[in-house]
Amino acid sequence: MSIIILGIESSCDDTSAAVVKDGLLLSNVIASQAVHAEFGGVVPELASRAHQQNILPVVDTALKRAGIDKTDLSAIAFTRGPGLLGSLLVGTSFAKGLSLGLRVPIVDVNHLHGHVLSHFIKREDGDEVPEYPFLCLLVSGGNSQLILVRNYNDMEILGRTIDDAAGEAFDKCAKVMGLPYPGGPHIDRLAAEGNPKAFNFAKPHIPGLNYSFSGLKTSFLYTIRDAVKAGNTDFVKENMADLAASLQATIIDILINKLDKAVKETGVKTVAIGGGVSANSGFRQAIADYCVKRHIKAFIPERVFTTDNAAMVAIAGYYKYLDRQFCKYDEVPFARVGV
Repeated sequence: MSIIILGIESSCDDTSAAVVKDGLLLSNVIASQAVHAEFGGVVPELASRAHQQNILPVVDTALKRAGIDKTDLSAIAFTRGPGLLGSLLVGTSFAKGLSLGLRVPIVDVNHLHGHVLSHFIKREDGDEVPEYPFLCLLVSGGNSQLILVRNYNDMEILGRTIDDAAGEAFDKCAKVMGLPYPGGPHIDRLAAEGNPKAFNFAKPHIPGLNYSFSGLKTSFLYTIRDAVKAGNTDFVKENMADLAASLQATIIDILINKLDKAVKETGVKTVAIGGGVSANSGFRQAIADYCVKRHIKAFIPERVFTTDNAAMVAIAGYYKYLDRQFCKYDEVPFARVGV
């Protein structure tokens, strides 16, 4: 009998639903929220209200595109955290209600765990997936982590950010430049036209495998401030592409340096990346080049699976379902936690 999992993702500002059948992805629907752009960041209350409006049509569309009736579902997987509590509550409550109505179990999924397992999303039999163990460099707006993945349910965080994440550095520096939110994609676009060696920004020296990006942000801000103070009021406008390219190159260099250290310490032969920043063109190319140089295997996800999506929730839920790891109805969402 086929195992069919409905995945629901509502951790931030994207409402998403996906269907996985016997490990193969049948549909993945995402409804984004444009309302936050004018505020320069996600407004939690507006996000949760939009989830309430979007979740029913998104789930309905995912089921229809998959050619699945809700009565065919084996279980419902949902993101329990980390994320915005108001947003998570919408997805959690919907999953619990649908589960009770259909009399099928629910499976709770760690959002970060889902990003790691996005590499196991398959559209057809034969699609290549990583072999265990492998290193996953998870880089998003709120997280920068180096994870040793021994199995789908056995992950060890080797290093993490001690302050800001790489995604925050992209977005906050973009804001200083006057770019719209989210700033990461705009930096990526501008960097393609700039000189990555035009400016030197600080690279914090943090022991071990941990990351830090607060010093980089400060260095970036001071570079602009000092130039403006010196009388060049059009400094940002005149150097937009070079600033973006230099910022991007610095962030990538920080990420790759720690990754290289982890590869040497663990001896793994496979590296994967995940999270929203893994959509960055420069980062993707840098990882590919690094793995070629080191003669190791690289797994770089499709861009649709880098940002928040329910496909990763559904596949994580599928593996947990195989182990009968079901969620109790009295479990509540959580805002912060590791993998």
